[in-house]
Amino acid sequence: MDRDSSDEDDARRNLTYQNDTTRSGFNVEGLEPQMRRRSKLTFHKGYLFALVLPLLIVFIYFSIDIRSLFTSDISSFKFNTVSSQIRESQLQALHLLNQQQSSLLSIWNHTLVNSNNITTVQFDDIKATLLTQITLNKHIQQILLSPYKAGDTLQNGTALDPSSAGYSFHRCRKVDQKFSERTIEWKPRRNKFLFAICLSGQMSNHLICLEKHMFFAAILNRALVIPSSRFDYQYNRVLDIAHINDCIGKKVVVPFEDFMKLKKNHAHIDKFICYFSTPQPCYMDEEHLKKLKSLGISTGKLEAAWKNEDVKNPSRKTVKDVEEKFGSDDDVIAIGDVYFADVDRDWMLQPGGPIAHKCKTLIEPSKLILLTAERFIQTFLGSNFIALHFRRHGFLKFCNAKKPSCFYPIPQAADCITRMVERANSPVIYLSTDAAGSETGLLQSMIMLNGKTIPLVKHPPHNSAEKWDALLYRHGLEGDSQVEAMLDKTICAMASVFIGASGSTFTEDILRLRKDWGTASICDEYLCQGENPNFISGEE
Repeated sequence: MDRDSSDEDDARRNLTYQNDTTRSGFNVEGLEPQMRRRSKLTFHKGYLFALVLPLLIVFIYFSIDIRSLFTSDISSFKFNTVSSQIRESQLQALHLLNQQQSSLLSIWNHTLVNSNNITTVQFDDIKATLLTQITLNKHIQQILLSPYKAGDTLQNGTALDPSSAGYSFHRCRKVDQKFSERTIEWKPRRNKFLFAICLSGQMSNHLICLEKHMFFAAILNRALVIPSSRFDYQYNRVLDIAHINDCIGKKVVVPFEDFMKLKKNHAHIDKFICYFSTPQPCYMDEEHLKKLKSLGISTGKLEAAWKNEDVKNPSRKTVKDVEEKFGSDDDVIAIGDVYFADVDRDWMLQPGGPIAHKCKTLIEPSKLILLTAERFIQTFLGSNFIALHFRRHGFLKFCNAKKPSCFYPIPQAADCITRMVERANSPVIYLSTDAAGSETGLLQSMIMLNGKTIPLVKHPPHNSAEKWDALLYRHGLEGDSQVEAMLDKTICAMASVFIGASGSTFTEDILRLRKDWGTASICDEYLCQGENPNFISGEE
């Protein structure tokens, strides 16, 4: 322990020695009087400075207006901000004025070239374009005034809204449909039936065939028998059969099951007169004849009403022709598939159809599908939307047989659709399509207006968290391809504007509903063709 203490003392002495050696250049005794004199001098100068400083501040305050210095800087900053806003507004206004000039020159040139041949639709387009330019002018005025207005209030008031400008004009207004008074009364004779047979194509073809059978039944004063789901589609899943009878005011349409009960489960087609003879009588093959027999229906010999009536080149017929060839006192007759039949086309295609009734349309979707369509629109689309039937699968060969082709590359189709979006001023598009995801994905990426993507909406698969399709799910109709197809048609028929596929029976079905429901728009058209199907008589 003593040794450790002596070692520690030695270390301290050595350290003190080293420190003393390091500071040995300073004369501590000589510095002490000098420091005392300097501290007295510092005290006198600090005291003097403390007395003089307040006096100096008071003098500066009264001789110079300090607030003016800060006010001047703030005013300068505000001036620079307003100046930059004015410059930005002027540049933006010049850009819009240049756009307005181009649009007005385009209208001027168009009217000069076609001044003697302007259709009603073209005149409406001119009025709509002029209205757009009036609202654009209002927009420019607001932009020029923007530096003198506060905050974001101006931004909310600069939308190109014709109603805010004091004008009212709907560029894509509804077509003024004129329902013809040329109709036929459907008065079935007792126990006289026409057995409907529709075999060509998909559901859309069958619905058109069924509608023509109704016309023929009315002409021949017969009730129409709806075929069995074992022979044809299950129509009661997609159509409101009771609605047809209610609209006529009597039982004019008979479900197959009711017909078979009436005939005690064995019926005979007394006369089978074929509307078409080529490529085969009644457009029926042996397989379907066997199906009829399996349902308890026997048939006689198939006869041809006309020897050379071909489905590929049907000749035009009249109501009188039908009465002469198919008029009969037999209880049950059949005439085969009449989808391709061309009988008094203008009469058939008129709004409301050729048969007298008290409803908007005789053939319409079932109530479940109508309600589901309304709920879907309320959930995903809103009241202002464009419906697009974009037919692709199996359409390439069909369209390329036409001159020019009706099958368009995605970029061209996107350009046509974008122009319609701009014209209709609709924020969303309902897409009814059989196209692959690669095509619809590219289409979606290319439909843009004013830097914003216009969404393409399809009805999604069933999700229990969503309630828009609950009715279909509850009644076991979910996943039925025909129900989904009819739902597609119904949504399209309710759209503000419809873009269809030329040559598609799916499109024809939608156009019929739009005419009958009064939803047809003057902007409706075939994709990239600029033709309004509502003004084309006998479109295909």
